Amino acid sequence: MKAIFISYNQAYNQEIVELLEKLGQRGYTVWQDVGGRGSVDGEPHLGSHAWPTQNHAILSVVEDSLAPKVMEALRKTDAEGRALGLRAYVLPVEEAL
Repeated sequence: MKAIFISYNQAYNQEIVELLEKLGQRGYTVWQDVGGRGSVDGEPHLGSHAWPTQNHAILSVVEDSLAPKVMEALRKTDAEGRALGLRAYVLPVEEAL
């Protein structure tokens, strides 16, 4: 199994959740109001007066065969709009309960 961690502009939560559901991935955990700044050219999303935007983050554990499909769909979504501030990482899951 693989864990996919996805961070993105909170305004796009519905799009990201729908992307997972469209691929048949039902389970995920979401963190709301997550602050951060992109490592290359992203603006800070800190929920402050100066930088009011915030992010959400999702962790979804998927079957190995689904991980590449999710990542490809996320790449396409990111390419369509840089405002998403989307970042995604695939991590191995050693054990699950």
